Amino acid sequence: MELGSIVQFLENKTILVTGATGFLAKIFVEKILRVQPNVKKLYLLLRAADSKSALQRLNHEIIEKDLFKVLRGKFEENGNSYIFEKLIPVSGDISYNDLRIKDSELLQEMWREIDIIVNSAATTNFDERYDVAMGINTFGAMHVVNFAKRCAKLQLLVHVSTAFVCGQREGLILEKPIKMGESLNGALGLDVDAEKKLVEETLNELLSKEATQEAITTTLMDLGIQRAKKYGWPNTYVFTKAMGEMVLGQLKGTLPIVILRPTMITSTIKEPFPGWIEGLRTIDSVTISYGKGKLKCFLGDLESIFDAIPGDMVVNSMVVAMAAHSNKPNSHIIYHVGSSLRNPLKYKSIPNISYNYFTKNPWIDQNGKPIKVVKATMLRTMAGFRMYMGIRYMLMLKVLRLANVILQQNHIKGLYVNSNRKIKLAMRMADLYKPYLFFKGIFDDTNTENLRKAARESNIEEEVFNFDPTSFDWEDYFMNIHFPGIVNYVTKR
Repeated sequence: MELGSIVQFLENKTILVTGATGFLAKIFVEKILRVQPNVKKLYLLLRAADSKSALQRLNHEIIEKDLFKVLRGKFEENGNSYIFEKLIPVSGDISYNDLRIKDSELLQEMWREIDIIVNSAATTNFDERYDVAMGINTFGAMHVVNFAKRCAKLQLLVHVSTAFVCGQREGLILEKPIKMGESLNGALGLDVDAEKKLVEETLNELLSKEATQEAITTTLMDLGIQRAKKYGWPNTYVFTKAMGEMVLGQLKGTLPIVILRPTMITSTIKEPFPGWIEGLRTIDSVTISYGKGKLKCFLGDLESIFDAIPGDMVVNSMVVAMAAHSNKPNSHIIYHVGSSLRNPLKYKSIPNISYNYFTKNPWIDQNGKPIKVVKATMLRTMAGFRMYMGIRYMLMLKVLRLANVILQQNHIKGLYVNSNRKIKLAMRMADLYKPYLFFKGIFDDTNTENLRKAARESNIEEEVFNFDPTSFDWEDYFMNIHFPGIVNYVTKR
């Protein structure tokens, strides 16, 4: 595998990015604009009613973000005009044929001009409605590949999946395709079209019974989890992403395709600046609750590996893969982008690092006083977690319920209802995250390491596109980059 200048490769390229308002897509867009001012254009597919709404989303959800401040500063007074010149907002939706692009002239233009497609659109909710998850994660992939086939000079389709399409496999997990109809538990009968038909029949039945919107949502959320577990996946998200990969493999024809499977994506480590993140991701909500003094325990296998990777490193791997595989018909390669093999982070490190961080940088409460954290209780099994919840919270809930029955006071009833809701949510979240808190797999990244070697051997722009997980220390990253990033950009404390 030989690589020339990656920056030069990007010159005069036209790229379509789906899921453009997503965390990873924004880092990708900013990187391309910053390192190659002479990129021709980037079409950004945005869910919007019309072009005016798409432009508003481009402004509010992409360009105005802190992420783009370095880019705006680089071009000084012309920053925004440069960005608007390069970015073309497109109203559309990958859940539909032709990506639901209604402007026929624009559609023809895109089919003529696009060189590369980056499909990063996804719904990542573990318990998403099954119809929504299939529409985006599974059939969205089908619509993107069909769109790609109509692009006259397409050089590559990059599809962003997730490493956790492996389900709960243990040991070394290889970078290999998922075959159409392949289940993880050996169950027979997995058929993507049959799953779609099941969703449609379920929805039609609910509508015929005039079910409430809440009942429809609950039923379709439960259906997704049921179907995923039937075939060996732990949740709707990874199941529908796996089916998306199946569809791509079946329909790609001679299209060159790269499937990128990142692990848990965290804040930027370096570019455009350290610590940028959007929303609480993976373990972050637990860490913040601990820092605020609301959470006293961590659940998980302390010896398991917590596989994470900074967002800008994922983007760097995407760009290098684009340069390496463009214009190579029939290619179909998978890259695991993570850290568990080469720079493993044991789960037990996270509570310790969290304690150290919030001891040195305590959360300030509403009264302006620092919140003192204590060493968290470590719960190593789900049984232990349920016992802990029972002793610490369930008894209190029973007392509140009894007090409400006896006293009939509104404030007691409100406290009971609110506490009950929070406890149920905590139990549900523990069940959803269980496969990752007790995960026993290690992601092989032989293909990704070969890509890194090719980049190193080319001696061109290695630092600009670094995605080597051995190049940083986890404790330093969490203490000085990731946790401060959450505080500054998510909680905005």
